[in-house]
Amino acid sequence: MSNSPGGQSVDRPADIDVVDAALRNVEHQISVFWRRARAISNQLSRQVHPDMEPAAYGLLTIIRREGPIRLTELAMNIGVGKPSVSRQIAFLESIGLVSKEADPLDGRAQSIQLTPKGEEKMHQVQDARRQVFQERLGEWPVADLEELARYMAKLNATYERDGFPKDEPAEPGSKDA
Repeated sequence: MSNSPGGQSVDRPADIDVVDAALRNVEHQISVFWRRARAISNQLSRQVHPDMEPAAYGLLTIIRREGPIRLTELAMNIGVGKPSVSRQIAFLESIGLVSKEADPLDGRAQSIQLTPKGEEKMHQVQDARRQVFQERLGEWPVADLEELARYMAKLNATYERDGFPKDEPAEPGSKDA
């Protein structure tokens, strides 16, 4: 028995309790993972530049993967407003990691791309990130890694369906893999 929102006792089948317990466990594990991911993102961004925010590192990752991209497309890609992205891009440009040039398809628009310095920094940091994954997960059986990736993709697809930004998975061997 449990209390309903109106305060009345309600009989609940045992399977609902099992589902609730499983969902609470998933929520807890995702929360732990999220905190660790944020900590790693902070570390990675500081490796690129000591004053860099994790959001800027995320933009660099997308620009590296997508190639030259307009500010509007970049903002849509991560699901935030243009002013937030514009502020981060201005910072990245000021430290020499990205550059802007007229979009060849529309001279009024600007295309943002990594500079050679930005490409080199991202290469170094992403190599280090892959090394951490290798150290943490390298002993896992390949089948477990594939299953983890499959479940994470399923979770991401669920959130994308509900209107969260879509971030394409990296292909094996790609710059972002």
